[in-house]
Amino acid sequence: MFELKKILGAMLMPLPFLGMLCFIALIIALRTNKFSAYIGIIAISCLLLISTPFIGQKIIDPATQLKYTFPSSKQPILDKIVVLGCDVNPNPQLNANSQLGNCAKSRLIEGLRLANIYPNAQLIVSGGGYGKVTNSSLMQQTAISLGIAAARIKQNPAAMDTADEAKLLAPTLVDFKVALVTSASHMARATDLFNAQGVDVIPAATDFYDFSAWPSHKQYIPNVEVLKAVTSYWHEVLGSTWISMRRWIDPEAL
Repeated sequence: MFELKKILGAMLMPLPFLGMLCFIALIIALRTNKFSAYIGIIAISCLLLISTPFIGQKIIDPATQLKYTFPSSKQPILDKIVVLGCDVNPNPQLNANSQLGNCAKSRLIEGLRLANIYPNAQLIVSGGGYGKVTNSSLMQQTAISLGIAAARIKQNPAAMDTADEAKLLAPTLVDFKVALVTSASHMARATDLFNAQGVDVIPAATDFYDFSAWPSHKQYIPNVEVLKAVTSYWHEVLGSTWISMRRWIDPEAL
């Protein structure tokens, strides 16, 4: 009874429920417009399949990201901790930490963890935002509220993407021991962009996705968290492809 309740509850979530309704509607539409219906069925089927933990896990391949965890036991000294920007939800009625998205919070928490392990390291928070509200300013305010001295923190509010972050921060990072904090799925591309600017970084990944431990009754039901993980993976595929194209056109680009 317990598992049946969980299965029914999962199937009634917006993604699987509306996806199945669309699938059924397209099956019915096969009577009038077969070509459009076939395209719709294929699209909806792919969306639902990649949203299941069973398929999503194979796409994101989380085991390959474990190499990006920070080896604090092997790093006696660290000079700078760079936390890359992520999502923000500006709202002046909220505290700074409540305006940071989950991805940004995950990155900042890892940065603060390292800042406590290495009390002499400078904490650099990066990322633009919307109008006067930037990712870096919200991260700075949150870090100060959690006990990090303001003098230890440096902002990089002008960067609007990872390439900007690497270019703008590179002059202050060369020849230092630098930990780069970002999402696990983003780490390979971010490391590549910083290396291209002459900066050697030590990966300190966070925001991992892994659905292998989910119970079997959830493995084949579409879930929005899985779709989010696959979307992040696809974002990185597109980002890496764009970088390769830019460098093919201009070897000095990025």
